[in-house]
Amino acid sequence: MEIFPDFSDLNQSVGNYVVWLLVFVQLFWLLFFYLRIVIHKEKNNETLPPISVIIAAKNEEENLQEFLPAILEQNYPEFEVIVINHQSRDSTLYILKDFEKRYPNLRIIDIQDSTHLMYGKKLPITLGVKGAKYENLLFTDADCRPASSSWIREMAAKYSEQKSIVLGYAPYEKKEGFLNKWIRIDTTFIALNYLSYAKAGVPYMGVGRNLAYTKDLFMTNGGFKMHYTIASGDDDLFIQEVVKNKNYTISLSPDSFCYSEPEITWENWMSQKGRHLTTAPRYPLIKKLLLGIYPLSVILLFLSFVPLLVLNWFNWFTIGLIGVLISVKWIVLGMAFKRLEQKSFMGSILFWDLFYAFFAPIIYFKANKTTKKKWK
Repeated sequence: MEIFPDFSDLNQSVGNYVVWLLVFVQLFWLLFFYLRIVIHKEKNNETLPPISVIIAAKNEEENLQEFLPAILEQNYPEFEVIVINHQSRDSTLYILKDFEKRYPNLRIIDIQDSTHLMYGKKLPITLGVKGAKYENLLFTDADCRPASSSWIREMAAKYSEQKSIVLGYAPYEKKEGFLNKWIRIDTTFIALNYLSYAKAGVPYMGVGRNLAYTKDLFMTNGGFKMHYTIASGDDDLFIQEVVKNKNYTISLSPDSFCYSEPEITWENWMSQKGRHLTTAPRYPLIKKLLLGIYPLSVILLFLSFVPLLVLNWFNWFTIGLIGVLISVKWIVLGMAFKRLEQKSFMGSILFWDLFYAFFAPIIYFKANKTTKKKWK
């Protein structure tokens, strides 16, 4: 085997150049974007502002009984919890009223059942924001469990005069089965993207399960008026509209994480994913490209091995570059997944990186064709 490709052979040269380019693209993504998660240092402010926690709930009687106490009993000096009961047909309202007797920091906003009101989280969130007593807001869902009693403290400490948006992380609980592995892999890669891109100055989303921004930011920008007619967008399209002049930051303290209950059937998850994907066509072209280039390069590099093997175009330089990529990828992705509390994937991260690149587009395409379930 030669050290370099035979540059006198145009086809062999082009084939190796393509491989080198794909290796460079992935190394760039790993070192310029994803490494930022590994080396990120938390910056907390000593001032802890009063916080309004806002939760939109629809038919959440079981989840509220299980998870709401962990939010109401947070270790924080001054906060309120606003739960907006959005046309629930179960015992959600009665459970909330029972909690209200025991927790003076709980406030309830009740939206009566009506065929004239839109489904989705945007109406209850809007009412919650308008009714909030405090300027600094923190959002989560009824099926979410804070990782610690310091969740509010860790998220609120990121607020400052310059930072009016805090992008948090919301992993899913670890369960048995392949579906759960897939959901956690999907969620972690999505988090790796939106958190690292935000660190690099290209924010494009947060997650409504763990997101903070100010009341003034919401009201000044007209809330969700630009995309009120679609089910999703409260945590990505809205964020894209309001980020400016580095008015945002991220939180990667494990105590600031908020865990969610995952779907237990493929049908429900595909339907949920399909609803989330309704916002994708509205993304700017540059952000669509940023989200697609890395997985595409992973697929193309893997496929390029076929002609190199069949035509015997491999050489020591190309093999060395691929070896460097594998080593860097193993370290950076492994450490990033560890930072995001997904240590169980570290040993097999190269497999999951390839598997996700191939199958995520297929599953997303199918999910986008699936009938989207309404929010709750």
